[in-house]
Amino acid sequence: MIRVDNIMTVQIRPYEAGDLSAILTLWEAASRLAHPFLSDAFIAEERQNTEQIYLPYAETWVATADRKPLGFIALLANESGNTEVGGLFVDPAQHGKGAGQALMNHAKSVHGTLEVDVFKDNAIGRRFYHRYGFSPIAESTFERTGDAVIRMKCE
Repeated sequence: MIRVDNIMTVQIRPYEAGDLSAILTLWEAASRLAHPFLSDAFIAEERQNTEQIYLPYAETWVATADRKPLGFIALLANESGNTEVGGLFVDPAQHGKGAGQALMNHAKSVHGTLEVDVFKDNAIGRRFYHRYGFSPIAESTFERTGDAVIRMKCE
């Protein structure tokens, strides 16, 4: 258990199949809040991808309080030899209470250098990663939507 900034006690544990429903619900709520510029069709497709591709094939950790999932982080190896944050999502009702920080602290302690791609228009995500210590290293366009993406790194 980790007490984060005297806000709440968060436990980080590996993802379990029984988490799926709660994870998908919080993923969609967080995605819609952070990505209002993405279409409903894209969100629906990514929800399916999250269930069928991302969660089964990523190293996924879940933040819980009183055994209730609050958020998750999915980690992948990338071409640069670093660990990629494939996704970090926290239930919007839990934003600012320490779950995201606890997940990131865990990922950093296990893997060291982290990289992430964040949509340029995702102000919530960019602000979180910047506060955590990530710095922009590149910018590109996400082909599937045409949106600008910023690659960030935290050493």
